[in-house]
Amino acid sequence: MATARPLVLVLEDDSDLASALVRTFREHGFDAGSAGLVRDFERRLSQVRPAICVIDMNLPDGAGLDVIGRRLKSEAIPAILMSGVWTEVSYRVLGLEMGADDYLLKPVDPREMVARVRAVLRRSEGAAQDDDRFAHFGGWTADFRGHRLIAPDASEVELSASEVRLLRALASRPQRVQTRETLMEDDEAAGTLPFDRSIDVRISRLRAKLREDPRNPRIIKTIYGAGYMFAPKVEWSRGAER
Repeated sequence: MATARPLVLVLEDDSDLASALVRTFREHGFDAGSAGLVRDFERRLSQVRPAICVIDMNLPDGAGLDVIGRRLKSEAIPAILMSGVWTEVSYRVLGLEMGADDYLLKPVDPREMVARVRAVLRRSEGAAQDDDRFAHFGGWTADFRGHRLIAPDASEVELSASEVRLLRALASRPQRVQTRETLMEDDEAAGTLPFDRSIDVRISRLRAKLREDPRNPRIIKTIYGAGYMFAPKVEWSRGAER
């Protein structure tokens, strides 16, 4: 039986660009479809589950970031943002912070988009194979496959795909200093951007979800002039219970 081709859904109101992306994806072994409006895109999402979505930032009836934050993030569907307007670094950081896995500035070369999609899917597939383990540290449990943190009081906190990758990279090398460059190498999506503030932003978000005191964090420590260190000991298991 033939293997199903990965489905890419494109949300883009420029019909020429959407058609070019869909055509190129199909030429390179993907199934692909597109929508020009948020409401049509969300209707498609209720019918199929894509392997990944390509989302324009600015749309006639909504914003791409809202789609990621409201729908894709909660369902752990990877997404790549596109924008020809939000060119400042702060906006690209915001896109990653909201849960996007990558960010491209327009004009977009469809062949580059295919390469980016493949890179994101490789990371996601690797995570699905490897992230069936749980990390236990300082009373917390990180469920990487479930994209969640379980707090000492048993409450749960949702993690974005980029936060999962960053936390796993930190927890995999506990009590060792890790530079921003090393962390960006572990996260190819962050590494596509020529700055390292995106790592700092996500560290801050992880600390908040871990209920850290920002003035004196005890789990993810800042080593000034060097990088970050995951301070507690980490135990690994195949289930939430050790």
